[in-house]
Amino acid sequence: MMGLDIGPETVSFFKKRLSEAKTVIWNGPLGVFEIDRFAAGSREIARYLASSKKTVIIGGGETAEMIRKFGLDNKMTHVSTGGGASLEFLEGKEMPGIKALEENAEMF
Repeated sequence: MMGLDIGPETVSFFKKRLSEAKTVIWNGPLGVFEIDRFAAGSREIARYLASSKKTVIIGGGETAEMIRKFGLDNKMTHVSTGGGASLEFLEGKEMPGIKALEENAEMF
């Protein structure tokens, strides 16, 4: 058996937990959104977040693709294809590109 989407109980659980957040960082779809019958959970959570007043940051290529597929990319605070790198940045890891810019700031 394979879990291809989250069900209604999980959607309700996620909405309850997300209702407590002011900022949401979303990295990774909640189902196989590319196949419409397995996209319901991701779509419902995305719509919930899009209609909220929360800061919502979408990170990762697949997650960004999913948000665009649902037509909600303009409803999110920020959409980035940099999933793993975004998470590493938030962890405080050094980002070589950012370091290079900081070291050469006078050039800009």
